[in-house]
Amino acid sequence: MVLNKKLNVISWILQIVVAVILLQTLFFKFTGATESIYIFSKLGVEPWGRFGSGIVELIASILLFLPRNIAIGAILALGTISGAIFAHLTVLGIRMKEVNDNGELFGLAVVVFLASAVILIIRRHAIPFVGERLFGDTRQPA
Repeated sequence: MVLNKKLNVISWILQIVVAVILLQTLFFKFTGATESIYIFSKLGVEPWGRFGSGIVELIASILLFLPRNIAIGAILALGTISGAIFAHLTVLGIRMKEVNDNGELFGLAVVVFLASAVILIIRRHAIPFVGERLFGDTRQPA
């Protein structure tokens, strides 16, 4: 499906927002920042959960800039951030005073979740395996 200019611009703005948020957390995950070690230790998956989620977030960020793979990047971002939101709601809490976080990390996770969901709605026809089946093939005939 060819997006109209307005939807394309909205999608790209959201893709940049998601990628920037995910990429800025990689420094903390890959350098072993105190905050990241605390979070993943509390979840019982330090260090492999920290490295694994960082790798998935890096891949998602890259895919969000590759036009043929935007939907896959959004799916990866949505899946990863869903785990983060679940962890905040069940184990970590929205605010983590132990690492001077007053809910900012949870807020960023919600932004990534919503932005990724909107990207997928806009690019629903490009979702692998199910996009065309669920939403029809809207490509222009040659």
